[in-house]
Amino acid sequence: MRLTVITSFIIISSIEHAAAQNAYVKMGQQAYIDGNFKAAIKQLEKGCLIDSTNANALWMLGYSYYHSDNLPKSITAFTKEIAIAPTDAAAYYYRALAKYRLGKGSQAPGDKEKHLLGAIVDFTKAINLSPSDTKIASFFQNRAISYREYGLFKLDATSKSYDRIQGIKSLKAAMNDLQKVLDTDPGRSDIASLFDVTKEKLATATGHH
Repeated sequence: MRLTVITSFIIISSIEHAAAQNAYVKMGQQAYIDGNFKAAIKQLEKGCLIDSTNANALWMLGYSYYHSDNLPKSITAFTKEIAIAPTDAAAYYYRALAKYRLGKGSQAPGDKEKHLLGAIVDFTKAINLSPSDTKIASFFQNRAISYREYGLFKLDATSKSYDRIQGIKSLKAAMNDLQKVLDTDPGRSDIASLFDVTKEKLATATGHH
């Protein structure tokens, strides 16, 4: 009899636990859909505390953090989601965006390099996982911007991180990705302008200006 009561208690507790988790995630999802990311974070954090293996909740949490400008927490949430769903190209893409923004805004050379390289790696992973994605041009475009930022960073002669060879290599990679975007959509004047500016930077770096 006692064992039956204990078993029943465990089952009821598990059901209540799942119900609470689902309620938080459901409210978080609705706030996420409404674009109220701060409210979404409040609910999804609670849901993920109860169940840290809910990949969908972690994805929404990472996205909500990103759009609330909490980039470190966005990266953490997407990293947890990727551990559960390692083939989710979109998670790599948004984690890459967060890393890029952190790298671009960082004044510490070590952090800047770590985040920019991390962004490039994640964009590459997203591209490899989903080469036929309808937004593949955005993947290449943002990897190009990351390559360019990293290249300019390595070509800064006043920095201890100066590396001319690496800088040139990165600018060439940026141009290669920008060209892929132009091949898909030749009418992108913004990309064409960025390509020309990057080409000028490369010419200066190689002494062919």
